[in-house]
Amino acid sequence: MDVLRALAETEPTPYWLADPAAPEPAAALTGLISCDLAVVGGGYTGLWTALRAKERDPSLDVVLLEADIAGGAASGRNGGFCSASLTHGLGNGLARWPGEMPTLERLGRENLDGIEATLRRYGIDCEFERTGELDVATEDWQLAELAALAKEAAAVGRKLELLDDGAVRAEVGSPTYRGGLWDRDGVAMVHPAKLAWGLRQACLTAGVRVFERTPVRSVEDDDGRLRLRTPYGSAVAAQVALGTGGFPAPLRRLRHFIAPVYDYVLVTEPLSAAQLASIGWRNRQGVGDSGNQFHYYRLTADNRVLWGGYDAIYHYGGAVRAELERRPETFAMLARHFFTTFPQLPDVRFSHAWGGVIDTCSRFCAFYGTAHGGRLAYAAGYTGLGVGATRFGADVMLDLLSGTETERTRLAMVRSRPVPFPPEPLRYGVVQLTRWSLARADRRQGRRNLWLRALDAFGVGFDS
Repeated sequence: MDVLRALAETEPTPYWLADPAAPEPAAALTGLISCDLAVVGGGYTGLWTALRAKERDPSLDVVLLEADIAGGAASGRNGGFCSASLTHGLGNGLARWPGEMPTLERLGRENLDGIEATLRRYGIDCEFERTGELDVATEDWQLAELAALAKEAAAVGRKLELLDDGAVRAEVGSPTYRGGLWDRDGVAMVHPAKLAWGLRQACLTAGVRVFERTPVRSVEDDDGRLRLRTPYGSAVAAQVALGTGGFPAPLRRLRHFIAPVYDYVLVTEPLSAAQLASIGWRNRQGVGDSGNQFHYYRLTADNRVLWGGYDAIYHYGGAVRAELERRPETFAMLARHFFTTFPQLPDVRFSHAWGGVIDTCSRFCAFYGTAHGGRLAYAAGYTGLGVGATRFGADVMLDLLSGTETERTRLAMVRSRPVPFPPEPLRYGVVQLTRWSLARADRRQGRRNLWLRALDAFGVGFDS
C-alpha cells in the first residue's frame, strides 16, 4: 500500500478554521483606550474570561486583545476533546493531589455541565456531542494500567467501564485493540473553531470590546493602573487577565514554565456509509491509545476521522513560526499509523493536515498566579487538554483578581506551581532525552528508564 498517495491532495490548513462560518476579523486597536478589565489572548482562556466577567458583572467594561484572530491558534485547531478533567487526566491528578481529587473531579464535572449550559443559553452551535471517550490498550502491558485506573476512579466517585478486547472492538473496530476504558459522559466532542467563534459572538453581544490583530508588546505600571502597549495604541486597565497559551507572554516570568510544543493532525475525507460500517463507531466516542506517545482520534459531524498526536516536537529556543505548522515527515508517519489501526480503510485519503502549538508545562495541567500587586492574573500550561479546563481557568483568574478566597483558590492545584524548565541549551537537551526515553519505554512494555524515573521523583511527570 502506498501510504503517501493518501496525502497527495492534502491541504496544509486546519480543517476547522477553513469552515465558511468563520467571522470577519475585528479591527485592530488604535489610539488610547481605558477599561476595567483587559483580557490578553483571544483563545478559549481569554474568551471564557471576558464572557464570565460580564456574566458576573454586566456593568464591567471589558476589552479583549488578540494578536491574530480569535480562535486562530490552539483553540481553533485542536482535536475538539472537551473533557471534564482539570488535571490532564485522572492519573496525573492522583499522582499530584490525591487528597483533592474528589473535589477536583466534582468541580470538573460541574465545569463541563456549565459549558453545555452556556452553549444552550447563547445558542452556540459547535457540534457538541457528549459521547465520552475510550482509552484503548494496543499492547498487553497497557491493560494492567487501565484496570488500575478504573479502580482508582471508583475510589474518587467516578465510574470508568473496563472493556475486554471483544467489547472495545465492538465499539470501534480496530484489530490493534487489546482492551479499553470507557468514560461514558466525562468528555464531549466539539467543533473547536465554532466553539471559539460562538464564545466570541457571545462576548460581543454581552458588550465586550474585541480588538484582533493587536499583539500586546508589554504590560507596565501606570499610576495605579496597567498599560498594555500594542503596535498602534495602548489600553489602560484597572486589571488584566493573561491567556496567551504557548506564545511568548508579555509577563516574562511565565516563559520559565512554558515550553511551546508542536502537535500535528490529519483529517480524512468523509467516510462513506460502507467505510463507516466497517469500523463501527456507532457511539462516536473520542478515542486515545495508552502509550507514552499516543494518538487521539474522533469523528467529525460529517464523518471524517480526525487523527492526531504521537509526534510532539519542541524546537530549539521555543521557536514558534508559521512554517513549523507543516511537517511532512510527521504527516507521513501519522498516515502509516492510521492505516495500521484501520486496515479496513485502505482507500481513504486525507483532506487536511496541520500543526499547532501546545502550551506545555512540567506538571501537564494548568497553573495560575498573579503579578503587579494582584492586578494581573494568569492561567497557562494546559498541555493540550484545555478545551474544557479553560473555562475553569477563567473563573480562577477572576477569583484571584477579586481578592476573595473561593473554593477554587483554596485548591493546592491552584496555589502551587510546576517545576520550571531549565534555560537553553539544557532545555532542548532535556526535552529530546525525554522524548527518546518515552519512545523507548513504549518499546519495552512501558518500563521507564532511570531518566524518566528521576523526572517522576522530582514531580516533572512527563508521561505523554
